[in-house]
Amino acid sequence: MLDTQQSDPEGFRDNYFGISGCWGCQVPVPQDTIRNVSINRATAVPQRAATKRPSVTLDDTSKRIIELLQQDGRKSYASMAIEVGLSEAAVRQRVQRLLDADVMQIVAVTDPLQVGFQRQAMVGLRVGGDVTPVAAALTAMTEVSYAVTTAGSFDLLVEVVCEDDDHLLELVTQRIRSIENVTATETFVYLKLNKQLYNWGTR
Repeated sequence: MLDTQQSDPEGFRDNYFGISGCWGCQVPVPQDTIRNVSINRATAVPQRAATKRPSVTLDDTSKRIIELLQQDGRKSYASMAIEVGLSEAAVRQRVQRLLDADVMQIVAVTDPLQVGFQRQAMVGLRVGGDVTPVAAALTAMTEVSYAVTTAGSFDLLVEVVCEDDDHLLELVTQRIRSIENVTATETFVYLKLNKQLYNWGTR
């Protein structure tokens, strides 16, 4: 994300926001140029995990707003207001409440290959004992874009994004496997991304 400590002679800082897609990479992008929406996977944004967010009751109107933004993250408040039958200000307030409660995120989902990340993988971990501290250690790693606790042969699955094979090797062998109580790992290197969508709607 933008380093707010850097100089900003052009005054563009307020018009930028961070990209945090499914791969976890972050680069500055003009806010009015590209936006997308994904329902939040809490483990994908570890810096928010410690903060308790306000709860939101999803009525039909809020669900419709989410669906509209899933279809087009750049959709204006004015056009959404017409479709849901509210004022533009009311739609803006609802969107902000959904963001504050981590029900959704408005982000630009990037292709990691085009922003300098050549290796993506899913790592399965087996843990002896409590998985909670292991999950916390994993979500604190910047390379981890997605982490879930699972049932089955693995206790945890994490998606990682690395610059190259050497980066992936260092991450798995020196950092992930060194976490206390991690007993085994298995790495699944991605060869091709066949499908990734966020427009599954609401229920």
